[in-house]
Amino acid sequence: MRRRDFISLIGSAASWPLGARAQQSALPVVGLLNSGTFATNAKNVEAMRQGLKESGFIDGQNVAIEFRWAENQFDRLPALATDLVRKPAAVIVGNTPAALSAKAVTATIPIVFTTGSDPVRDGLVASLNRPGGNVTGIVFITERLGAKRLELLR
Repeated sequence: MRRRDFISLIGSAASWPLGARAQQSALPVVGLLNSGTFATNAKNVEAMRQGLKESGFIDGQNVAIEFRWAENQFDRLPALATDLVRKPAAVIVGNTPAALSAKAVTATIPIVFTTGSDPVRDGLVASLNRPGGNVTGIVFITERLGAKRLELLR
């Protein structure tokens, strides 16, 4: 075999995996980051999957859901958040400690949190009226929101 033929053969064989990868469309990644465990959040995970499905997003078909559990070891959250940012995730969903860790490593990927405390006090958002940045979420506190709801009704 001539040298040029050999180099052509190796060059074309090396490009096969690249061509195959180019034909596959990468699914957008929804990153679920949580300071707890799967066992304690199984109902929430199922509810999230169901909500995504009702919106037309099915895991493995048109979206990929990546789970990261800190297993109640809060010091693991920054590394887990960084991993999701490197994926890159299209959106990161998490509880308060997880959202704070994600906020520390990205200012561009949207972060959606759920919290039972004050997100302004926790440093997740600038204000309830105008959260600003890339962080938004759902607040399950009624003390401050009661007055806000009355204001909105007026």
